[in-house]
Amino acid sequence: MVLRLMLFLALFASLQGLYGAARGGWVERLFIDHATVQSAAWLIHVADPAVHVRAVGSRVVAPGGGINVLNGCEGADVVFLMIAAMFVAPLPLRARITGILAGVAVVFVLNQARVIALFYASRGDKAAFEWLHGVAGPLVLVTVSAAFFALWLGRHVAGANRTTTT
Repeated sequence: MVLRLMLFLALFASLQGLYGAARGGWVERLFIDHATVQSAAWLIHVADPAVHVRAVGSRVVAPGGGINVLNGCEGADVVFLMIAAMFVAPLPLRARITGILAGVAVVFVLNQARVIALFYASRGDKAAFEWLHGVAGPLVLVTVSAAFFALWLGRHVAGANRTTTT
């Protein structure tokens, strides 16, 4: 267990460090400008075309206000937590790979919901924006991601134990 914890921490720190080293470059623009901002603006436009939202670099903008998505607000840290946890978990290879892919998708969808909620809160209620940005959003993102991981682990470890004991 101690070895898994040390490997988890080393992998998470390495992923964070590599992403930090890519700050300001094409990798950061891919995560923030394209994956986060453009898809959030597209989702807002599809759901509420009257807002006239646009993606401009790292900003989701519209008449009446918008938000700037900075490094740390794109959910990469939670993605790295998920990858590191799935990597060190006692899972069969197929469950590990599908768990990483499904976990990253869960984090992405949750973070998109958070970014969209922040966009609307910034336009109407600055106190709600601050609460969503600093407390509720990160807490929900980490809690739901941890719950997903625990459920995935429970399902696949229990499944592996059933198949080996029969």
